[in-house]
Amino acid sequence: MHFRLENKASQKAQEIGDLIRAYNRSKREEAESEPLNLYVEDEKGNLLAGLVAETFGNWLEIEYLFVKEELREQGIGSKLLQQAEREAKNRNCRFAFVNTYQFQAPDFYQRHGYKEVFTLQDYPYTGQRYYYQKDL
Repeated sequence: MHFRLENKASQKAQEIGDLIRAYNRSKREEAESEPLNLYVEDEKGNLLAGLVAETFGNWLEIEYLFVKEELREQGIGSKLLQQAEREAKNRNCRFAFVNTYQFQAPDFYQRHGYKEVFTLQDYPYTGQRYYYQKDL
């Protein structure tokens, strides 16, 4: 048996991911994962805002919600979030999950009914990372 440290992305890392996903599928109930991505573009197709998520079983899992800085405070993020939640409900999701840093959008998610589940303190060194969920 040989232990090897590698400090870069590699095929082995992908293989480990594939192995753990296969193991997880063999042990948990069936649940389909389906992308749920929304984009706001200008007339030329340039990206202005967007939400990247997936639905998985009963859950909407939000990975990214981004609005260009000059377009913030105009309700675009709220519309993206509401549209994603509506689509998740159409897919029979009952809950939503998101994480955000203290300098990103904790107040935004709280205003939209998300409740704090837990917070990582001193992440990565001095910041905070919040984990929220919401009943849909």
